[in-house]
Amino acid sequence: MILVTGGAGFIGGNFVLDWLKEPKAEGIVNLDKLTYAGNLATLDLVRNDPRHVFVLGDIGDHALVTRLLKQHQPRAIVNFAAESHVDRSIHGPAEFVQTNIVGTFNLLECARAYWNELDESKKTVFRFHHVSTDEVYGSLSANDPAFTEANPYEPNSPYSASKAASDHLVRAWFHTYGFPVLTTNCSNNYGPYHFPEKLIPLVILNALNSKPLPIYGNGQQVRDWLYVGDHCSAIREVLAKGKLGETYNIGGWNEKANIDVVKTICSILDQLKPRADGKSYAKQISFVTDRPGHDRRYAIDANKVKRDLGWKPKETFDSGIKKTVQWYLDNPIWIEGVVSGSYRDWLQKQYR
Repeated sequence: MILVTGGAGFIGGNFVLDWLKEPKAEGIVNLDKLTYAGNLATLDLVRNDPRHVFVLGDIGDHALVTRLLKQHQPRAIVNFAAESHVDRSIHGPAEFVQTNIVGTFNLLECARAYWNELDESKKTVFRFHHVSTDEVYGSLSANDPAFTEANPYEPNSPYSASKAASDHLVRAWFHTYGFPVLTTNCSNNYGPYHFPEKLIPLVILNALNSKPLPIYGNGQQVRDWLYVGDHCSAIREVLAKGKLGETYNIGGWNEKANIDVVKTICSILDQLKPRADGKSYAKQISFVTDRPGHDRRYAIDANKVKRDLGWKPKETFDSGIKKTVQWYLDNPIWIEGVVSGSYRDWLQKQYR
């Protein structure tokens, strides 16, 4: 088996579904704390799959993680578990420090103790794959080259600082203890099962519910957009063939300004589910005060993973965003379950 942490979240949940869609795939022990963005409904397709073992718990729980490792003897750990929303980190950084730094430290220590007790054949194949973000590299100007794995870390938010710290811990455990780690730093993911506080699902759902489409500042912040299914395939490649101790940047080669992303979503909805009054959803766009320390541009140079492992994304932004919008139109039950009272309270606080 493999142990997946944070496997009821957006990226982790998609990874679990992607992994288990193969009939002969290894089983997964899925450890998730089920905080606000964790959603068991995302895993409905594998609810009755005996290869999927869900465990409610925290990566910071030393006794629990130790027990799971001893009981299930995984040959790899894929660590998705993280607090990941920049806005939330600004309002409450303590949880980000606790989960992303202290939690990762505990997971590393439990895994290292487990790994040290393995026989040599199992020790050789064991991997600890840490999933991180491009935000650790800071911000780019319009003409800067894209982030490579050699870029210095310059995090600008409590979220990115906490992820940078976790990356440093993972690196140190490799160089100090010889612990077999792999790290991937991804660009902005989008796709099915995305919690609707992030830009793309928020815009889709607000548009359909005749609400304003909030855009920070002038909307010219640029991000590289990566379809979550492509990210899952990249993780599989790195886990299978990545060089120990290495970092691989995973990007979609799709740089888009936020305002252009929103206008594209509006255009797709205009075609697939037109407004009753015949007007474009773009009429709902509303500019709000920019958030503190908002990074201007992220861009990933994913040439290393292409060159060394032969991976590249299958989806363009146009193909991926059409799939994403259609998924939200086709899955009202999942959406209804996510949009809770506490989530609406959060939106009012953030976008008031």
